[in-house]
Amino acid sequence: MIRIMLLLLGHELIQRRWAVVLAGGLLWLAAGLFIFIDALDGQTLIPPRFFGYFILPEAALSLLAGLGSQGTARRLRLVKGVALLAAALLILSSSPRANFALALVLGLGFIADGAVRIASAHVVRFSGWRAALAGGVLEILLAIATLQPWPTWYAGTVGCNVGLIMAVTGLGIASIAWRIRQLPRGAPISTLFSRSPLGQVLMPMPALGAKGRAGDLVVHVWTPTGTASTPLHQRAVSRYIAAMDANGTISTGHAALEMAPDVYISHYPAVEIDRSRSDFARVLRATVDNNVPGRFLPSYAEEAAGWCPSTVQVVFRDFNRERLHAFWGNYRNDQTYNLTSRNCSSAVANALDAALEGAFTGKRWPVLSVLGAITNPELWTAGLIRQRAESMAWTPGLVLDYARAMSAVIHPPETLWRRLLQGRSAAA
Repeated sequence: MIRIMLLLLGHELIQRRWAVVLAGGLLWLAAGLFIFIDALDGQTLIPPRFFGYFILPEAALSLLAGLGSQGTARRLRLVKGVALLAAALLILSSSPRANFALALVLGLGFIADGAVRIASAHVVRFSGWRAALAGGVLEILLAIATLQPWPTWYAGTVGCNVGLIMAVTGLGIASIAWRIRQLPRGAPISTLFSRSPLGQVLMPMPALGAKGRAGDLVVHVWTPTGTASTPLHQRAVSRYIAAMDANGTISTGHAALEMAPDVYISHYPAVEIDRSRSDFARVLRATVDNNVPGRFLPSYAEEAAGWCPSTVQVVFRDFNRERLHAFWGNYRNDQTYNLTSRNCSSAVANALDAALEGAFTGKRWPVLSVLGAITNPELWTAGLIRQRAESMAWTPGLVLDYARAMSAVIHPPETLWRRLLQGRSAAA
């Protein structure tokens, strides 16, 4: 989530204030370590109930926003609000049973996430997979520490986990701030968040200019099942990874990005990769030996005519055309295709980041706008999707949900909370 917030602020604003970001990260790290150490002692200076009172307002805002929303945004806000409310009530009760329930939920969550990280790193072998595998192992160890009662008999569960999360987040912010300081002047922040080798050789992007309206930016997605709404029990595999037909052939779907009249990003292997069940595990590895020649399709009209119309389209109105042109000019110089590390979906995700970088700089108070977006559940969703894609691979299903979440952040839907505020402003 922090990465997306920095992305929306853009390089021009962040690089001038990298020291502020660094100081904020170090302060957050120090606060997290203090809370963690304090929770290990029975005589805590910060009672666990404090965190419950901190969560309650966020839960109330999410529920209120969800009541005035529709569709997916409504479900996201309501789920987030109910989850936060339940966590706040458990923390506020501070009973032994509530503390044990929190420890159980957190511990099982850490185990599940750590196992997914380890499995993904082992199978995909993306750049930096050893560090990701080590992170998964550490997460499993954290789960064990959370589930066992020593030394506070679960009374310090909340403080220890909040402190550790704050410390890790602060360390990540400080690391990003230092890397931003070392970026060439004018280079996009999005290159820091891409594990593709292309991110290391991108030429500096042009400065943020006028946002032309010759054509909207459209993300096209062909889901593996051919429909955007698959049954819940199939969604994790069929939509986000791959679907298998009656002949045993695996389909991963497809993603493309269009900006009329002269940008269409649709990356394919020059020769179709064997995606049979027996060979699929091998080609999943993001290693050099799995690189193959690629090709770029010229237009959506030609692709739809030769195949079928895209399953879903996500439209963006506010974006930077010049940066998207610069990204595409660099990306198409190398046609290399890799099923997991340099595929159609990663190309679209990286292009979308380039086009949306600095999207909030045109607002009157960009920093306040980004901080206000923290209450938007779609921002959290986009951060989780990015995190999962970086630990696995970008797939058409992940690109679809990432584009939808970023669209809701850039163009927030009308909510009851916003209508109430607008009505009060009009009355004033």
